[in-house]
Amino acid sequence: MAAKLKKGDKVVVLAGRDKGKEGEITKVMPKDGKAVVDGINIAIRHTRQTPSSQGGRVPVAMPIDLSNLALLDSNGKATRVGFRMEDGKKIRFAKTTGDAI
Repeated sequence: MAAKLKKGDKVVVLAGRDKGKEGEITKVMPKDGKAVVDGINIAIRHTRQTPSSQGGRVPVAMPIDLSNLALLDSNGKATRVGFRMEDGKKIRFAKTTGDAI
């Protein structure tokens, strides 16, 4: 199946404690159906001190399910993603505006 959301896309969170927040996808895990969004779903991880790093409490963005994310269109609103053929190439487009992504 083609990827509706890809690395670098601007998305908004639809459900969960970060509902309504916007961010950019930094990593996609299609096998798990999850994505890591910059600044969203932050958890505190404790790290041990090493000679090269200080250690302590480090905030880390955790994966969020793809079903809880929606792409932002050119108007800044959440939209669904569709596919169509243009010039023999399959492209993604925003369902609300019809613009190619």
